[in-house]
Amino acid sequence: MRASIEENRRVQEARMKPWKQIDISSKGKVRFTPLGGLGEIGGNMAVLETETTAIIIDVGMSFPDETMHGVDILVPDFSYLHAIKDKIKAIVITHGHEDHIGAMPYLFKELKFPVYGTPLALAMIENKFNEHGLKADAKYFRFITKRQQYEIGDMKVEWIHNTHSIIDACSLAIETPAGILMHTADFKIDHTPVDGYTMDLRRYAYYGEKGVLCLFSDSTNSHNPGFTKSETVVGKTFDTLFEMAKGRVIMSTFSSNVHRIFQAMERGVKHGRKICVIGRSMERNVETNRALGYVDIDDRHFIEVHEVPKYADNEILIVTTGSQGETMAALNRMATDEHRHIKLKPSDTVIISASAIPGNEASVSKLMNLLMKAGVTVRYKEFSDIHVSGHAAQEEQKLILRLVQPKFFLPVHGEYNHIAQHAKTAVSCGVDERNILLMSDGDQVEITPKYLKKVKTVKTGKTYIDNQNNMTIENDVVLDRQKLAEDGIVTIVAQISQATGKMVGKPVVHTHGLVPDKEDKKFAKEIEHLLETMLLNMKEGGMKDHTIIENEIRNAVRKHVIRTKKRYPLIIPTVFIV
Repeated sequence: MRASIEENRRVQEARMKPWKQIDISSKGKVRFTPLGGLGEIGGNMAVLETETTAIIIDVGMSFPDETMHGVDILVPDFSYLHAIKDKIKAIVITHGHEDHIGAMPYLFKELKFPVYGTPLALAMIENKFNEHGLKADAKYFRFITKRQQYEIGDMKVEWIHNTHSIIDACSLAIETPAGILMHTADFKIDHTPVDGYTMDLRRYAYYGEKGVLCLFSDSTNSHNPGFTKSETVVGKTFDTLFEMAKGRVIMSTFSSNVHRIFQAMERGVKHGRKICVIGRSMERNVETNRALGYVDIDDRHFIEVHEVPKYADNEILIVTTGSQGETMAALNRMATDEHRHIKLKPSDTVIISASAIPGNEASVSKLMNLLMKAGVTVRYKEFSDIHVSGHAAQEEQKLILRLVQPKFFLPVHGEYNHIAQHAKTAVSCGVDERNILLMSDGDQVEITPKYLKKVKTVKTGKTYIDNQNNMTIENDVVLDRQKLAEDGIVTIVAQISQATGKMVGKPVVHTHGLVPDKEDKKFAKEIEHLLETMLLNMKEGGMKDHTIIENEIRNAVRKHVIRTKKRYPLIIPTVFIV
């Protein structure tokens, strides 16, 4: 009996620590460098490299905050990629969300590499390339088949099907000279997905049995206890809402959440409604998914926007963009009565099937107010299952940790508080806390069979993009805009006589964002006295060079404004020497 107990204990130990199979005498090592997606939500991008090979995992964009005036999107800084471009063998795409593929055209304008991904993810990247005049770059696409390994340099990469809020999302299993690495990418574990394809948990278990050196896992919902609900619960909520609706139904969600859109369209058809898709990104995504066979709804159920008035209100379903309160999106234009074709009516029901992305709460609230003022019935958070997240809660994160049982764990995708919480969950699932590192963008971590350590920090940051012309906005321009917004501007034009060293006439002083209009004259008078005093005290040699005088004026006015207004405006003096 004692021998049996001992043998069972040995088997249990081996089962709970499959990574002990890894050869620790191996000299193999890999480095992992996140360039976006850590310390933030969105903008996901990372580099995995060995001595001879590097792969880029996702190339995502993120959204600016309200201080970045005139900036539409942010893309990661590609400096590090330029430094190692000779090693880079491929870009590996996990799924087609904007925060994983949105920066692809901007990267391809600088550097081009083969791009591996599922058909939908690459089709969505192709749409972006076409918009940016990069149509020819589709030749770099390599379409993958799940559960097959692809040799990329000295790594072997396999895509594993997972469930998320977009079709064809995948996790990665990467065999490297140091050992097996697994990257969940964005996921939740949905046992009843809309398309019937559940997460390939058996593949996780398969690699877990072989011994996984390091697991990288999505931390977005790491504070949420329990499980994230299945996408199919939203369909049941739609059934209720469609039955309650008397007039037109206008449903808004993320344009990439095709399962959500498909469920709304199915209910539309069931209730005898014609479907009208509005919004550029929504139209393009629905078109792409229909072309690839993911949305199987007959053409006869769709109508163009100009055909809407031909049908009774209870025969119309409008599927549109704008669930985040974006100013230019179709739903916002309807709410402000600026949409060319759709005018809201009190009989309309607006379903917002999304939750506000962190930072967008004010925009969503503003949209809700506009919709309420328009008199429509708004269905939002009062129905608990009107939206479900696409990210795993704690119990799902635990399941992945237990299936894989990695030696090392690196939580990714999320702000610092999310990855710190995910690390605690990992410790509760048997990962040694010394084998976990909390990273920030730019931290380069070296992984070998023996150790995990941070080796250096590489340059990271964000590039500002103006969506109107797809051009980069330089950092100093954004800083100037922030300064103008916070402290205003003072312009001073003065004529100075070289002969007398005094002003000719009065200086012209204009301010914006510093003093109210009624105090303009008073402020101009103060500046005039200031300049007169300054010129009296100036050295003779300074009078010959207007740049010296302009600098003196700038310094004198700055001191005066700081003393009297406690502000630091932009000061632009222009001097003419006569």
